[in-house]
Formats: sequence, structure tokens, C-alpha cells
Amino acid sequence: MIYKLQNNIIKVFDKTQFNPKQTLECGQVFRFGTDENGNYYVYSKNHKATIFEKSDCYEIVSSDPDYFINYFDLNTDYNIIKEKLKKNLVLSPMVDYGYGIRILKGDSEEMIYSYIISQNNNIKRIQKIIEKLCLIGEAMENYHGFPITKVLAEKPAEYFSELGAGYRDKFLFEASRALLNLDLTELAKKSSDEIYETLIKIKGIGNKVASCILLFGFGRMEKFPVDTWIEQVYYNHFSSEKKSRPEIQKYFEDEFGEYSGIAQQYLFYYERDKH
Repeated sequence: MIYKLQNNIIKVFDKTQFNPKQTLECGQVFRFGTDENGNYYVYSKNHKATIFEKSDCYEIVSSDPDYFINYFDLNTDYNIIKEKLKKNLVLSPMVDYGYGIRILKGDSEEMIYSYIISQNNNIKRIQKIIEKLCLIGEAMENYHGFPITKVLAEKPAEYFSELGAGYRDKFLFEASRALLNLDLTELAKKSSDEIYETLIKIKGIGNKVASCILLFGFGRMEKFPVDTWIEQVYYNHFSSEKKSRPEIQKYFEDEFGEYSGIAQQYLFYYERDKH
């Protein structure tokens, strides 16, 4: 991946490996938007980056560029990954369609809360709930950071009810208590199976949510979350054989192996953007 760091500006020269619209709008994160000039901005933890398109590059501007070099995984060459995935002839045109998607390295704590909110929900509503949640996060210059568990765990159950999260409010309340006693840094050192088993013990986290957290919060690229859109992809493009979601997940993880999570995003973006 070709990029250059100059002051607080990351210049990404290879536009075939990075596209902000595709990366931010492929369903993996929720704290992003566009400004009055159409430039994308994204928040992670208490960090913000704004992305400007130039004729020869994208400029990622942030007060903490090192954080976003890691966040956008800029040291990984996606061209190598794409060539491997394109050996699957069904996936190949979808890779070309979402050529600039990158898997973001989100904060594990933020991803746990975000994906609890995301279940059976639409992106606009998810964003509104998270935006309201962030009002108690660290106050930055023009925005708020994502609140840490210590802050959330001090809130009563009524606070979560007032977020507009519906039935998920009790899951957020329970998660804040559970995470207070869980060292996520230590958890990240364990195997994917061990992380998964820990996550599903938290009320409100099932297989799909745990798989999303593993992929987007712990960087476990071998995980392939399955939702309604992925079910549609499976039946429209891969097989008409009726399968359960866990069976579909296993099918894709067997097919795409260590890059299953990246394949999932190409499939998800293609199916959702085409409709």
C-alpha cells in the first residue's frame, strides 16, 4: 500500500486500494458522515479524521495520524488479498465493484456496544443511537469521543432506555457491567474461539454480533458474519440449497479461509449497493 505521512496528513496514492465511500459505507462502522463539501469524516474512540480527495491521492487529515494509519490498515497490501479472493469466479466481479474497501481496525470496546445496538436495526437509526450515546463521551474540539465503559457502567438502566435503543437498552446496561470486569487488551491476545466464547456470555451478544465484533473489533479476518443481506447473497449467487445462518457462515469461512471477513464486505457492499 503506497502512502506518505507529511505532518498530520496521510497521503494515500493507490486509489485502487482505498476508497472512503466504499470503506465507510459497507456496514462495518457507524460513526461517519460527509461535510458540506462532500468530504468524508470518521470518528473512532476519541479520534477524528477527515478525508479529502485530490487528483492523485486521498488525504487523511487528523491530529493523530498514527492512529488512522493503523485504523485504515494502510500497511496491508490489499491487491495481494484481492487476487487470491478473485480466484472464486462468483466473488471476482464483486471484488472489482468494491475495489477500495478496507477492513477497519475498530476499537474493541466501541465495537461491542455498537454491534449490540446494530442487531435488527437500520444504519440511520444505529447512528442516531450512537450519536446520543456519545454525548457523555470525552468532549473534544467539535465532537465527543465514544464513552468508556467506566462512564457507561455508572449510568442507571433508565439512561439506556432513554437512548431510543428499544429492547437493546437492557443489553447495553448488562454489557456495561460485564465489560467493567473484562480486560479487553488481555482478551485480544487469546484465540478467536476463546474471544467468541467470552463474548457470547454477555447478554445480548449472539453468534452474528460476536462474529462482527471479532472481525471489526479484534481484527480476526477469518470470521464471516451472516445477516439478511448475506443470506440474500448466498441464495442469489452461490446456492439455492436452504441452509441456516451458521451453515452459511461455515460455507463461506471454508471457502474464503483467512480472508473470509474481507470477502464478506465485498459481498455485503455489492448486494446492498445494487439495491
